[in-house]
Amino acid sequence: MKWDAIEALLFDYGGTIDSNGLHWSEVIWQAYEAEDVPVTKEDFRSAYVHAERTMARLPLVQPDHTFADMMRIKIDLQVDWLQEQSALPDFRATRDVRRRLAGRCYASAERCVTAARPLIAALAERYPLALVSNFYGNIGAVLRDFRLDRYFPHVIESAVVGVRKPDPAIFRLGLDALGISDASSAVVIGDSYDKDILPAASLGCRTVWLKNIGWKPYTGTEQADAVITDFKELEGLL
Repeated sequence: MKWDAIEALLFDYGGTIDSNGLHWSEVIWQAYEAEDVPVTKEDFRSAYVHAERTMARLPLVQPDHTFADMMRIKIDLQVDWLQEQSALPDFRATRDVRRRLAGRCYASAERCVTAARPLIAALAERYPLALVSNFYGNIGAVLRDFRLDRYFPHVIESAVVGVRKPDPAIFRLGLDALGISDASSAVVIGDSYDKDILPAASLGCRTVWLKNIGWKPYTGTEQADAVITDFKELEGLL
């Protein structure tokens, strides 16, 4: 790939910037393990799906909610579901446990964002940036909380624009916001092969896959213009 021909960068947020490529189900599961919450991973994954679908369906997350607020909502939905399914005893589902789980997730995101911020700042001096994310309507508050808002003048958020990945149309909105007519002059950076890399490539964008543990096992046939395993590797590419 001719990196010197690149005119703009489009970043995914959740799972890319805030967890260094690790799927958020894995980040939260690590918190469950650290708190010794007695549930199976299978039950946890079902609770995770339930919470995500509920948050997509109901306006539980408000535009002013920070990442900490959002994580508390998400953890409460998961733990409530686990209790309802008798997968977690009530005495292990206390408010204190819930808040500790949410706190661990926030701390994990803060570490990853803190590590990524200097590189994002450097890239923003060289390229126009856009953020293209499946999120809950509060990405602006999250970016302000983590001091990233200044670097992303263009934010395309699924809950706001009404288009969700893997629909390539959401990336087209990002390209349009950046004024990019030739998709091959833009690079999309994301952690999800199915939701970031494939739809972006279908438009002709260049792709950088931040590969870590995903929601499902990889087939080994995945392809991207570049594959990295740490966000900081972008420095060597760009």
